[in-house]
Formats: sequence, structure tokens, C-alpha cells
Amino acid sequence: MGFIWVALGGAAGAVARYAVSLIPAKTVFPILTLITNVIGAVVIGFVVGAVSDREDISQNVVLFWKTGVCGGFTTFSTFSLEACGLFENKLYVQGGVYVVLSVVCSILGVIIGRKLALLR
Repeated sequence: MGFIWVALGGAAGAVARYAVSLIPAKTVFPILTLITNVIGAVVIGFVVGAVSDREDISQNVVLFWKTGVCGGFTTFSTFSLEACGLFENKLYVQGGVYVVLSVVCSILGVIIGRKLALLR
């Protein structure tokens, strides 16, 4: 049964990711991927924070959100490809900034998500 919840969440996450990619943002800097990864980090942090020490939340709900939605929504492979592209095009400063911002903001996103979960 868990596979169905992951699949449903993955489909929802992938559709949401596609919707974000349709936002018109003409820039060399891959801002939409950065935003997607940070939002995904906040969501996964929130889910983990919301379910910690709670036995009343179904494991299927966790699978849907954490593995499915976040897995389908976040774009680490796209991030990696875009970072390589920036470096290959000798855009070293933009590439470095993108990598650092992606990692730091995503870690902060998880922390923020966990804190938001405590406000429930």
C-alpha cells in the first residue's frame, strides 16, 4: 500500500514542479530550481517536525508527503545539471553562488519547516 501513496505523492510533486517551471523567469541564474529546492526543504522539514513523537499520524501520510511529494517536487538532479552548465560555461561566480545558496538555503528551509511544525 505504501507504493501507492508514494506514487500519488510523486505525481502531485512532479506536477507542482512543472507548474513552477512555467513561471516566466528569463535569467542565466537558475532561480526557479533554487526556489523549488528551498520550498521542498521547508516542506520536508515541516513534515518531519510535524510527525516527530506522534503516533496518531499514518505512515502512509508521511510516505505521501516526504517520499512522494517532496521526492517528485525537488530537483536535485536538475540542480546538479544546471550547476555543471554554469561551470562549463565558465560562469564560476554564478555557479559557486548557486551551489552555496542551494545548499545553505535548503538546510535553512528544513530548519524553518521544523520550527513551523512546532507552531501547530
